[in-house]
Amino acid sequence: MPQTTIHLDATIPPELAGKRLDAVLARLFPDYSRSRIQQWIEAGWVRVDDVVPRIRDKATEGAMVVVRACLDEPGDDAPQDLPLDIVHEDDSLIVIHKPAGLVVHPAAGHPRGTLVNALLHHAPELAHLPRAGIVHRLDKETSGLLVVARTLEAHTDLVRQLQARTVGREYLALVQGEMVAGGTVDEPIGRHPVDRKRMAVVGGGRPAITHYRVEGRLEGFTLLRVSLETGRTHQIRVHMAHLRHPIVGDPVYGGRLRLPAGLSDTAIDTLQGFRRQALHATRLTLVHPGQGDTVCWEASIPPDMADLLTCLHGG
Repeated sequence: MPQTTIHLDATIPPELAGKRLDAVLARLFPDYSRSRIQQWIEAGWVRVDDVVPRIRDKATEGAMVVVRACLDEPGDDAPQDLPLDIVHEDDSLIVIHKPAGLVVHPAAGHPRGTLVNALLHHAPELAHLPRAGIVHRLDKETSGLLVVARTLEAHTDLVRQLQARTVGREYLALVQGEMVAGGTVDEPIGRHPVDRKRMAVVGGGRPAITHYRVEGRLEGFTLLRVSLETGRTHQIRVHMAHLRHPIVGDPVYGGRLRLPAGLSDTAIDTLQGFRRQALHATRLTLVHPGQGDTVCWEASIPPDMADLLTCLHGG
């Protein structure tokens, strides 16, 4: 498929003079995110008075801006006719209920059989969008709701909502230990200083804020309802492990499973056989990019987590 070329022209108005160029262009061309405009400037696709600028340059009143940018070429990801649990679909977005075990993006070791492959078969136009329209992701073994943009305008809008922290994402997480009350974890997250495949709470990490409240108490375990204010890699898993209440079944951050006294053999067998983190994205709230109203979707807890909770309730 041929590339799509964007042609944009504008004149810097007086009220934006003196501000950073990337911020000004994001105001002048609201259909495109600031990060995308920064990429265009770095690629040399933006000219101001026929000069290639830098991102941090200040805008000058009356300067003529010309943008000739290429949208990303469709990737090599192959469409595949795979089952999709579609919770909602319209011209602007698709909301998916992702099962545990499904990888979101193709990568080394998972070139096919991913959510992206399935989406490209269901909606081929997503090939022209960044990351096939996916604006936030879930780990392979985390189940639950995920939103996909169907147009560039919707993608830009949803990315801005995520950056403005106005997208509501709630999870159910079963953690080890009995927690007395809810709270907030405000600790930065970055790469683990030794094991670079893991994340950790580190002093020089990116800001990360996780809110949690007790949803249910069980003998030796707690079911939490968790909401994200930021969206760092493995954020809930890292923050819960930092509190010394790791998520049950987490193969990376869970540590040794602590079994309370008095558990039945059935509950013990179920716990030991639960091979993924007990984490489910249960509720998603956002402002619809096409309609402007606040919309919300919910996904019931999956059968494997429901069975685990039933066993623990029974002891």
